Amino acid sequence: MKAVALLRYLPVDDPQCLVDVELPMPRAEGHDLLVEVKAVSVNPVDAKVRAPKDKAETTPRVIGYDAAGIVSAVGPDVTLFKPGDEVWYAGDITRTGTNQQYHLVDARIAGRKPASLTFAEAAAMPLTTITAWEAMFDRLGIDPDGADKGQSILLIGGAGGVGSIAIQLARRAGLTVIATASRPDTISWVRDLGASHVVNHREDLVAQVRGLGFRHVDHIAIFNDMRHWAACVELIRPQGGIVAIDDTDLPMPMGGMKTKAASLHWEFMFARPMHQTPDMIEQHRLLNRVAGLVDAGEIRTTLTRTLSPINAATMREAHAAVESGRMIGKIVVEGF
Repeated sequence: MKAVALLRYLPVDDPQCLVDVELPMPRAEGHDLLVEVKAVSVNPVDAKVRAPKDKAETTPRVIGYDAAGIVSAVGPDVTLFKPGDEVWYAGDITRTGTNQQYHLVDARIAGRKPASLTFAEAAAMPLTTITAWEAMFDRLGIDPDGADKGQSILLIGGAGGVGSIAIQLARRAGLTVIATASRPDTISWVRDLGASHVVNHREDLVAQVRGLGFRHVDHIAIFNDMRHWAACVELIRPQGGIVAIDDTDLPMPMGGMKTKAASLHWEFMFARPMHQTPDMIEQHRLLNRVAGLVDAGEIRTTLTRTLSPINAATMREAHAAVESGRMIGKIVVEGF
């Protein structure tokens, strides 16, 4: 089968950073689905895994952490799906990635693809949807169905992949959404998705948020790096919560968090499959629930750009777009 893989960890402009290979057909065992991959998306995690380092692989390494496709076969322990079912999922960072014609994924972290979406539109969403949902509803404890209506949330990185779905989920939960964006196109994007207010992350966040009439905000989600940590500590309400998705080497003073009795949460959407947690099926349920919201017209795809076909040259182009730091929404590559 066809696949896109790496053998060395090289800059994205090096044609050897991702290469076309032929690999043996995988076989579904245990809880596995064997999925015929129709479309994949590229996330910052793909670029981080592929980033230059002094290391080489002895066999081709396939990465990729979003896919939509059709179930080709199921393992003996699978009860959730059958061959022919259309699925979407983000996979498991400890296993072979999605950038191959046929891919194995644990059925407990896959969901039914929204019937109203194409494979490309669906592939844009799983990783970012799981991340946004877990960050706000599992980590910060916000009720997804409106019990916390009227509370405020500051979303840092509003126009990116995670921010684009988080805005929609937060608005559906009844929250007042303050999203960061700095360019006319990203400002328009986050407003169109439902942000109540937009602040410029290149300027003084504290002054801007307080200029909107908020002394503090109830929740903060940091969907990029931690450069705004001091502003977040200043803005979070006493006993409020901050969730972050990116590890950092930047200083994170905790004195202000302590005196506010505020909480810090880390979200890593691969934690459940990586550690085989007893509740890993929650990602299956989450994806099924969001599929229903999509099909009901309450949530829309965050796809903004589609490339084809799935090969090394096209994947390098997608990686370069993600690494540019100027992405709006998500980029998808479809069709082998």
